[in-house]
Amino acid sequence: MCSTTPPVLSSPSSAAVIETPVRIKFLVQPTRPEWVEQAIAHLDTILLDHSHCERKAASVAINLMFRYPSHKRLVDALTDIAQEELDHFRQVNQQLERRHISLAPLSAPPYASRLNAAVCPQEPQRFLDTLLVCALIEARSHERLQLLAQHCPDRELAEFFASLVTSEARHYGTYWYLAYESFGQEVVAERLQQLAALESEILSTPYPLPRIHS
Repeated sequence: MCSTTPPVLSSPSSAAVIETPVRIKFLVQPTRPEWVEQAIAHLDTILLDHSHCERKAASVAINLMFRYPSHKRLVDALTDIAQEELDHFRQVNQQLERRHISLAPLSAPPYASRLNAAVCPQEPQRFLDTLLVCALIEARSHERLQLLAQHCPDRELAEFFASLVTSEARHYGTYWYLAYESFGQEVVAERLQQLAALESEILSTPYPLPRIHS
């Protein structure tokens, strides 16, 4: 696995700031170079898809708060994440406006739908799987934003992508830690390994169109 970070629940507005020395490996395989080349060649489309991703990420966090309203730690943490994702959505849309790119629907790659199809329909496994799928999606987003920041020829846009990297790392650390609190490290590690293998398998068949998760 290629992506590691200390899972941390931390944000300026969160009442719960939790730090742990445990380092967790999320991504089985790094993004292939061909994705970077395609993304850089279609930055307008990538930026538009990024807008959709931020909106969906906020929606996921809000839906989880409705599904598990009695889980105070989750509600507190995901309130922060939802607000931050919506702020990112606004910032991405501002970048689109500067480039005279209109908001428009885009076909979605099978990435998220296939990951979510692996979520167990019964509780409490559903809770665990959902948190870990969210963590994996955020981890891959973090990795790909780093790549865009490193390789984007548009300096302003590269700096914009770089400005989002830290929060994406915090988001996937938060989802992991919420799972860890409820299920323990051994259970979480075993299930994360299974889902991470699936995540890598999904991306091994590239989606033909440029997307953040193609």
